Amino acid sequence: MGIRKVVHVDMDAFYASVEQRDDPGLRRKPVIVAWKGKRSVVCAASYEARAFGVRSAMPAMQAERLCPAAIFVAPDFMRYRAVSKSVREIFKRHTDLIEPLSLDEAYLDVTENKTGLPTATLVARTIREQIRQELNLTASAGVAPNKFLAKLASDWRKPNGLFVIRPEKADAFLFPLPVGRLPGVGKVTEEKLGKLGIKTVGQLRRLELAGLEHEFGRYGRRLYELARGIDDNPVVPDRPTKSISVEDTFPEDVLLEEAEPMIRRLAEKLWSAWRRESRIPRTVVLKLKTKEFKIMTRSYTPGNPPSSCEELTDIALKLREKVGLDPQQRYRLVGVGLSNFREAHQTESQPALFE
Repeated sequence: MGIRKVVHVDMDAFYASVEQRDDPGLRRKPVIVAWKGKRSVVCAASYEARAFGVRSAMPAMQAERLCPAAIFVAPDFMRYRAVSKSVREIFKRHTDLIEPLSLDEAYLDVTENKTGLPTATLVARTIREQIRQELNLTASAGVAPNKFLAKLASDWRKPNGLFVIRPEKADAFLFPLPVGRLPGVGKVTEEKLGKLGIKTVGQLRRLELAGLEHEFGRYGRRLYELARGIDDNPVVPDRPTKSISVEDTFPEDVLLEEAEPMIRRLAEKLWSAWRRESRIPRTVVLKLKTKEFKIMTRSYTPGNPPSSCEELTDIALKLREKVGLDPQQRYRLVGVGLSNFREAHQTESQPALFE
């Protein structure tokens, strides 16, 4: 087999960019996509907000302290999913080998492409231009002989950049990088490597496989391969939907009986999300997180899928009866989900099941 050609496409500040595109008043402003509140976290931040140190997954209150002038926008995942679908349609013009990682990024294997473009670099450039022209959004892309290097490359010239790592240039690119840039190397592993005198990928390359396996177990082999730019993982095309869900955190811990308004609101959002799916869900799921951070789920598979938002809401509310904890137990989060998807022609009536 010849050298694989992989493109990693990463939409720039995706949720925030969609908000700025759709509301001219938000353009060139520090936008934070998050619900305001002491328990909320940042879903996304525009580059104007990132300049103040705001990052995804940061507590919203911390983001507000860092950037007092930020404009907070509540996330609209239905809209982001629709835009993501449009991006995916652009990908499909070029290859069927698409592996989404999330709504805003994906791997594409373009070793052979549908449009007859002569190079992977030209495919990536064309995709970025089509996204810009048709969706008025920007994307960064990395081109490399494998997924690991392609993902590193797409991050190299963000935002709105394109970077190519050719096979013969991989070592020159990798060697100066801090080991913390390698996937799977968190703070603990980075500190452990630091104690061994290893701070860069080039220094890591000097370690033998046996020594790495002794220090890091099975992950030692992965470190050995990454330091050499080796990643044989194929691009795995999109898998069918297994489940969809929505959840939210309460401003204050609540009793189960007090969760009804939130469950009703989430069920409405979930119903709207499901209407975009071609497949039929069989099972309704209620997710709860106690104030002690214990997560539990309760699910119900009716004889026929819910036929209306009201029916979905009713099932979700009734699932509270299956929780079985102290009525005085308080909860910090609730979620409603649909799972056990089937193609429409596969869905047949079955006896109701509580799980």
